[in-house]
Amino acid sequence: MKGTKTITAALLSLVLGITGCGAKQATSDNQQIQDNKQSNDLAMRKTYTDEEIRNNGWEKATFGGGCFWCTEAIFEEVKGVKSVVSGYAGGKMEKPTYEAVCTDTTGHAECVQVVFDPKECAFATILDVHMKTHDPTTLNRQGNDVGIQYRSVVFYENDAQKTATEDYINKLNASGYYSDKIVTEVVPLTTFWPAETYHQDYFAKNPDQPYCVYVVAKKVDKFEHLFPELIEK
Repeated sequence: MKGTKTITAALLSLVLGITGCGAKQATSDNQQIQDNKQSNDLAMRKTYTDEEIRNNGWEKATFGGGCFWCTEAIFEEVKGVKSVVSGYAGGKMEKPTYEAVCTDTTGHAECVQVVFDPKECAFATILDVHMKTHDPTTLNRQGNDVGIQYRSVVFYENDAQKTATEDYINKLNASGYYSDKIVTEVVPLTTFWPAETYHQDYFAKNPDQPYCVYVVAKKVDKFEHLFPELIEK
């Protein structure tokens, strides 16, 4: 769950209602049911088949870096990105649910699968955005979000992505960009499971939700500050 390591953080989380899985589960069961009924077309619009991706000359990349509301909101602003889907990967359970992942026993990470046009935005650029808009030096944690579902991870699609990611991390460590060593996992993607419909486009649909205001928006601002040239106009 989203941890509360200090009394101040605990009180802030309590007041704002942004504590961990509970924050995301604040969406009522009825709202989730209604969302699922009304927004299936959204999930379809956000999903491309492998054949469509190949025919368009696009590529896929799958990243975990804390709450997927944050990573999704960031990549939805990146020029050259064609779709972003929030989901789960890296675990042992088939068809995981959000509730199951929150138990910290399935092994899944919250992540996003990004479809992008390498002619507009290369994998190296996408990777750079990912690694500099979350903290890749904290193990199983992003801020007050604590647990293996919040780990920093790159799920590579092929050997080229694996090599590019490992080389990038080595160079970033050597550069001293972060004072601590990067702990990002670099592992092959087995199965990506899309998250429930109500998680998709969450920041865009719920900008005034407290967690979005105090956490997601700040990460989007960080992206816009670091990468102004990559913002989709």
